[in-house]
Amino acid sequence: MTDASGTETKDLLAHVLLPVANEDDALATAEKLEPYGPDHVTALHVVEKGGGVPDKTPVEQSEELAEESYAAVRRIFPDADDHTAYGRDIVDAIFEAADEVDASAIAYRSRGGNRLLQFVSGDLSMKLVTRADRPVIALPAEGDSE
Repeated sequence: MTDASGTETKDLLAHVLLPVANEDDALATAEKLEPYGPDHVTALHVVEKGGGVPDKTPVEQSEELAEESYAAVRRIFPDADDHTAYGRDIVDAIFEAADEVDASAIAYRSRGGNRLLQFVSGDLSMKLVTRADRPVIALPAEGDSE
């Protein structure tokens, strides 16, 4: 694609990385992305590692959760790829995965939560949007009208 000045640009929806947390989240997020018609989707599940402390969930359980999430995304995008990342920092793992799969953009659906929950979690959405090196698409949250 070429912009008005004749400079080659990358199509925003050429290859969208879609971070998902679990099966329900994956389906809801894929459904919110579908109307925008991305050319290619890679579903991403990040297995959060403990870094010197026990992991939040056993790796086998996390990998099973990832497979269920990928299957949910494929109900909407049958040709979607999948990518499992492992890391202590979820946002950094998303950025690394975006580099690895050469994503044109990262699309996510805010999981919401109250202000205390956002403060405690470090507000992943804020980090995702402010530290990204590529476009980040904030999809409508559950219940939002389009």
